[in-house]
Amino acid sequence: MSDIENQTKFLAVHEDVVKKVLDDMPEDEILYDLAESFKVFGDSTRIKILYALFESEMCVGDIATLLNLSQSSVSHQLRILKDAKLVKYRREGKIIFYSLNDDHVRTIISMGMEHVTE
Repeated sequence: MSDIENQTKFLAVHEDVVKKVLDDMPEDEILYDLAESFKVFGDSTRIKILYALFESEMCVGDIATLLNLSQSSVSHQLRILKDAKLVKYRREGKIIFYSLNDDHVRTIISMGMEHVTE
């Protein structure tokens, strides 16, 4: 008997559990969007920007100075974060201030920090 035959011989399928999970499973498009959102968190520069914005609303110059990056680099990363609906902005004269988009983003950052520091 092959290894695969051996493994499937003892494989238990709980059809009721599988059916319940399948019934509750979101559409593939929603799961794709969720995966894309998490990809944005996969860049340490973007995480630093999000963490900075967790602490305070800031403009591009503030963030660039804080993280020792060019303003164009920060602007590029902010565009990605804005497209992912993780940050929002407001204009005050010629200056644009960025902040976390909502409490969901704040919760994600907070829970992520709690998870990695346990």
